[in-house]
Formats: sequence, C-alpha cells, structure tokens
Amino acid sequence: MLQIQKLSIYHKKNLRTILNDFTFSLNPGDKAVLIGEEGNGKSTLLRWLYDPQSVEEYVEVTGSRILSGETLGYLPQELPDCDKEKSIYEYFCQCEQFFDLTPKELGQLAAQLHLPTDFIYGDQCMSSLSGGEKVKTQLARLLMAQPTILLLDEPSNDLDLETLRWLEQFIRDCPQSVLFISHDEILISRCANVVIHLEQLRRKTVSRSTVFRGNYEDYIRQRNAAFQNQEREALNDQRQEKIREEKFQRLYQQVEHAQATVSRQDPHAGQLLKKKMKAVKSMEKRFEREHEAMRQLPEEEEAIFLRFGEDISIPNGKIMIDYSLSELKTADKERILARNIQLLVKGQQKVCIIGRNGCGKTTLLKQLAKELLQRSDIRAAYMPQNYEDLLELEQTPVDFLAPGGSKEDITRARTFLGSMKYTTQEMEHPIRELSGGQKAKVLLLKMSFSEADVLILDEPTRNFSPLSAPVIRDVLKHYGGVIISISHDRKYISEVCDCVYRLTEQGLLKLDYFEA
Repeated sequence: MLQIQKLSIYHKKNLRTILNDFTFSLNPGDKAVLIGEEGNGKSTLLRWLYDPQSVEEYVEVTGSRILSGETLGYLPQELPDCDKEKSIYEYFCQCEQFFDLTPKELGQLAAQLHLPTDFIYGDQCMSSLSGGEKVKTQLARLLMAQPTILLLDEPSNDLDLETLRWLEQFIRDCPQSVLFISHDEILISRCANVVIHLEQLRRKTVSRSTVFRGNYEDYIRQRNAAFQNQEREALNDQRQEKIREEKFQRLYQQVEHAQATVSRQDPHAGQLLKKKMKAVKSMEKRFEREHEAMRQLPEEEEAIFLRFGEDISIPNGKIMIDYSLSELKTADKERILARNIQLLVKGQQKVCIIGRNGCGKTTLLKQLAKELLQRSDIRAAYMPQNYEDLLELEQTPVDFLAPGGSKEDITRARTFLGSMKYTTQEMEHPIRELSGGQKAKVLLLKMSFSEADVLILDEPTRNFSPLSAPVIRDVLKHYGGVIISISHDRKYISEVCDCVYRLTEQGLLKLDYFEA
C-alpha cells in the first residue's frame, strides 16, 4: 500500500498552492488515474511520489508518503536527456534485472509491446526512435525491474492503436497497483477504478482535490449531478433570501414610519413600537445568519476558450491537396518506409493518418508540411509532434504570440492566453518551464492567429486533459478548412475526422470503418 498523508505542495515561482492537505491511499488492485487541467501539478505529484528530492528546486512540500515495503517503478512523461544519446542496448543495460532475463523472456517482453524480438539488442540511438517507440522502450525497462507499484506519467502518449489496446489490457490485468496520468479518455474509462481530480479554482488561487472510488463515467455523472443539485439549491436559497429581504424592508419601513408619526401624547403606543422595532432588528440578525449559511453556487474550473478560423469556409468540392510520393525514406535516407503514397484532399475534409509506431507517419507529415507551407495559393499552419521544433524556449508565451511587440498585439496575446487559462505569472514564464499541454495551447493560439485554411497537426490532442480535449475536438470539428493530422486519440478520430488512412509499406490505405 502507498499512503499520502496531509500533503501540501506550494509552487515557489508561481506563488500558488498546487495541493492542499491531500490524503490518499493506493490500495492493492487500485488502478488510479490523475486528471486535471494542464499545469495543475499532476506530473509534479507523480515525481514527488517517486523521488521527493527531484521536485525540491521548484516546489515546497509538506506531508509524508508511506511505502510499506513497496517498490516503485516510474515512467516519466519524456525521455530524460541523459538517455537520449544512448543506444537501445545501452539503455537496457542500465537495468540490473536485464542480465537476469533469458533471450526468450526478453523476446516475449518485446512481443508484448509490439516490438521486434531483437529490438532490445539494437544499436539505434534512443533519440532517433519515434515517440511511441520511446514509450514502449521505457515501459519494457520499467517492467524488467518488477516494481510492485507503477507510476506512469502519460504512458499512452504516442502509442499506436494496437499498443494502446495492449496497454489497456496490461493496466487492467497487471498485479501491481497503478497510479497513472493519461489524456486518453477511452483508456481512462476502460482502466481506472479510482479517479483523483486536481483542480485550480478562482484563477488558480484555490486548489481542490477530489478522490472518487469508481469508474470515470460514474465520476463525471455524479459530479455533474451534484453540481446541478447544488446550483438548484443555491438558486432556491437566493430566491428565499430575496423574499425575506423584501419582507424585512416592508416591516422595517412600516415600523419606522409609525415611530415617526406616533403622537408623543400616546406613550403606550410608543413603547409598543419600540418593542416591535427590536423584534425587527432581531429578525435582521437572524436573516444575516441565514445568509452566511446559504448554499453557494458550485465552483469548478472554467473551461478553456478557443476560436479557430471562424471566417474560413472552403467549398466542399475544391481540391486543396493532390500529393504523391514515390518513396518515403527515414531521415537518414537509409531505409524505405513506404512506397507509392497518394493523398487527395478536398475542401473541409478532416483527414487522420494512423499506423504502427515507426512506420513513418511523422516523417510523412513533415514532408507534407514542408511542401504545403511553401505554397502561395493556400495558408497552411503546422503543429509538430515535438513542440520545440517551432517554439523558442527562452521566449515567454506573450513574446511568441506578439513578436512585433506592439501594444495591440500584446493585449490580444494576453487576452487569448487568459481564455486558455494562463495566469498572469505563467504568461511571463519562459516557454521551457511550461507543461506539454500549455505549450500545445501556445501553438494552437499561434495557428488561430494565422487564419490558415489548412492545418497540419501531429497528435494535436495528446497533451490536453480529458476536460480540455472535448473543447479542442469541438473547435476542430467545426473548422471550415482542411485538416491533415496524425493521431492515436480515438475520441479525436471518431468525432473530428471524416477520412482515415492507415500508412503501410505499400502506401496510404483508406479505411471504410474505424473502430475505437
């Protein structure tokens, strides 16, 4: 069992409380998911659980964790820099248990993760692996150490659909207790039996944490029902208070008027009016106490707001992209990934390209982006899988969105960052200090400013919480231009995309049906 007792986490730079007096027990068999908006401290909590010293640089922590003999295994959100230049084999050699496993056992582990049987002995550099391959490699090494509790920070990021389904089954069936962060709503729905919701209310000045023992759908349903009931009761209290206030004002005015007009020659009437005014004053104090006890309207984090190309509307039949490529090669040109690629896209089509990790989806999208960004007859905007390809990490979000520095541009940047739930302090932080979701928001805002009629998106929803992702999906669904995207987000594919292709060695295969 893993226990957290009276944990409070205070962000040194943002000067805000991330967690306040949080207590939780991860019991045997628990598959607990951490949810919350970007920047709410989910990854910080997971890092602290694994290694309290790793977060000392930027947060202050009070409270305790009790492991009770448990062994923790931690999957970070991103591959550490110190491992990026290692070969695959060197990376696995860092795990002591690696040398205790037979080649057959290693091959079985690789097969479980949909990796080649000889993958573990490879000399390929870790930094050259696709996003999904990096996640699988880290998972494989993590499992070699046989931890009793798994702490997984967005393990579903960049996994292909087949491996996502494997991951779902693994989390459900593994003997270890699991505490994980994920933005994949389907994976959360199918795996979690405990939901931990971290919230930042009142413009991130108040923290709230909720622990719900049950599945995600029940949590959302009960949360919404509780909010609706609380809102109904609060509005009823407000109506009753208004009635009381009107009654009090009438009585007060009547007594006050009577006192002003009572004859001095009728002391008995004057005494009665004094008693009546005392009763009215007592009523006022009772109403004040009832006002303090009134049920308040429910508080929840404000939803993000994003506008995207409202004036863009391309005719449905207009051919926007007619792309062909005889051979798709790896970046080093040493290996052919696919042949005879053909892609025809017409106005307002929402295209998604799926396929196994390492099959070349991102490589293809980069080549498409390079060509489309140079065309003068369309306005294209590109969101890469690696945000750092476009972001200047030392810039602030405001600087990135308003490079000209004009007062008007800065005001617009701040307004839209506020609509995406940035605090004033976060607007002035270097981009390198932001979470993955916050970086994605900056890129989306930049794209919305561009008025592009073609969006090229590599995993556009992968860093958005289950609470923000529906907003992003709705915006993209109603976008009046063309979208060409890569995604493993089954909600995004089902709700946004009207044309799905699988990238194979023989080219792009159009799917008649997509199953989430």
